[in-house]
Amino acid sequence: MDRFDAMQAFVRVVETRSFTRAADTLHMSKTTVTQLVQQLESRLRVTLLNRTTRKVNVTADGAAYYERAIRLLADLDDAETSLSSAAAAPRGRLRVDVPSPFARMILVPALPAFHAMYPDIQIDMGVSDRVIDIIGENVDCVVRGGTITDESLVARHIGDLRLGAYAAPAYLRREGEPAHPQTLEDSRHRVVGFLWWRSGKTYPYVMHRDGETLTIQGRYDYAFDDGNAYLAAGLAGLGVIWLPEYMAKPALSDGTLIPLFQEWRFDPMPMYVAYPPNRHVSAKLRVFIDWVAQLTESHAPVLNP
Repeated sequence: MDRFDAMQAFVRVVETRSFTRAADTLHMSKTTVTQLVQQLESRLRVTLLNRTTRKVNVTADGAAYYERAIRLLADLDDAETSLSSAAAAPRGRLRVDVPSPFARMILVPALPAFHAMYPDIQIDMGVSDRVIDIIGENVDCVVRGGTITDESLVARHIGDLRLGAYAAPAYLRREGEPAHPQTLEDSRHRVVGFLWWRSGKTYPYVMHRDGETLTIQGRYDYAFDDGNAYLAAGLAGLGVIWLPEYMAKPALSDGTLIPLFQEWRFDPMPMYVAYPPNRHVSAKLRVFIDWVAQLTESHAPVLNP
């Protein structure tokens, strides 16, 4: 039995709560993972996991061993890194997940510069606005807009998105320009709804002007759970949309979106990089997070840090 492989297999089973998912993330067969954990239990002479046909639960002994195992694996990674060129040149595979507009408009265009600095880092990038089970899907980190409510994650505040309201010229010709944000609630005007990944519901926007505060949700005929589709719907004239400045800028330049309610100020949307607290922050993950933070700062700096 390779103790390192057995320890790594056990840790992944605990984190994914499944032998099958652990095997997938480790690129091993389920049989191999099962045998490694069984051999580890035999060597330690304790039961680490309780198995049923439906789920896997860690025992008290298993929980204690898990805490020691993740520290040992992290220390081993640090030792290898410090004794190799990886300290100067981080290397290896990263799995990350980022919102689709942020990927398309900011992150992906900047990747050639990242690759020039860190040519030995391989990135598997999920591009979505959906809920990610970071541990279960073995994702190293996610970038998300809005407050991180999962207290089990470490979240680094990397920026604040300034928001505005916009509509396509075709929509304004058809419906007229809304004179006041409240008209989006009680008139013929429509918004395009954005379905947030936490709740599957549309998000109300807080607006301020001269001591007046409004919370506007708006009525919609169409709602989307993807930022690129949401923007496309606004450009198609399906309703008023709320956008971060970086998303609106190209459309404002070519006249395909018109700003609304410019005398009103919107609460900014925070941006975070989040990762599991028990996941070792390797050199490759650290430089990626720092790079994303620096990139975001140039488009959406943190307000009142």
